[in-house]
Amino acid sequence: MRRLKEKVALPFAPAAVADLQERLLAWYRAEKRDLPWRRTTDPYAIWISEVMLQQTRVETVKPYWARFLARFPTVLALAEAPLDDVLAHWSGLGYYARGRKLHEAARVIVERHGGALPADAAALAALPGFGPYTVAAVGSIGLGLDEAAVDGNVARVLTRWLCREGDPREAKALAFFREVASLLLPPGAAGDWNQAMMELGATRCGPGAPACLGCPVATHCLAFRAGRQAELPPRRKAKARPELHLAAALVVRDGETLLARRPDAGLFASLWELPAVTVEAGEGTALLQRLVDEMVGGGAVVGEAIGTVEQTLTHRELKLTVHAVAAQAQAPRIAAPYVDVRFADPAAALPGGLSSVTRKALRASRQER
Repeated sequence: MRRLKEKVALPFAPAAVADLQERLLAWYRAEKRDLPWRRTTDPYAIWISEVMLQQTRVETVKPYWARFLARFPTVLALAEAPLDDVLAHWSGLGYYARGRKLHEAARVIVERHGGALPADAAALAALPGFGPYTVAAVGSIGLGLDEAAVDGNVARVLTRWLCREGDPREAKALAFFREVASLLLPPGAAGDWNQAMMELGATRCGPGAPACLGCPVATHCLAFRAGRQAELPPRRKAKARPELHLAAALVVRDGETLLARRPDAGLFASLWELPAVTVEAGEGTALLQRLVDEMVGGGAVVGEAIGTVEQTLTHRELKLTVHAVAAQAQAPRIAAPYVDVRFADPAAALPGGLSSVTRKALRASRQER
């Protein structure tokens, strides 16, 4: 590992480190939340949970994790499945690149490692989608490796333990915290230790004012001792996020809805949605009318807005307005940028699945059960 210019040293005596480890591990083992992926020792199931939990709430992940494993119970099953099927089971979780990387990594694991996740940090790091956190989390929890995992929760905890200034989410700070976490790691208990650190950050040492009275290791926290636990880490000023406005067409024929499929790259890649165009805020429906004309022929009329939904994407704020369309019954035609188009029941299984914003749009327009 490349060493940092910033010197890494713990401000705790060895006896204090041992006491901190003992207290935190005891608290975690007694108080940890009962989460379904904590009831398994299967590295594959643990890997799936770790990827799903990135940028997604625990309660949202629970049913998806169970359904995903029921359909793809092993690495081999995931590797052999069509990508469309994988994305269909990911539909609604968002950040679909995660599902694609899972599928890609599963194929590599089958080809290079006989279908089993390799119990080696370097080999894990060579897999698609395995960054430092995923390597450490899956390696320690699922494979027993002595690797320190640092996510946002852990970085916040360490910021307070060390009473360190600055934004812990910056790349330099994360690299520093990975080395600090490695120094604190109790050999042979890395899996529980990493989960204990994350659990502490999620349930006691959260953003804003932490619950120090319920913290098992508050006496070792330098920010707590200095009375600065509520001000560290400093709140990050929210950056203005660009807005993306879409106008979508709701065309219904014999109880089925017109859906169009995105290409394999770009926004909502490979997923199905209501046919839509990018518009400027306040712009009319001329562009949407043109798209509808190409898909279902002349005579189709784009009507008034019947629903609006908003969604936060990775780097943008999306606002989608749904317009009712009156059109004659005929076979639809593909139009750019889409690669497929059909009338279908939105509640039925579709190759690749529906985008999450489309599910919201259908609910908003009362078309999805």
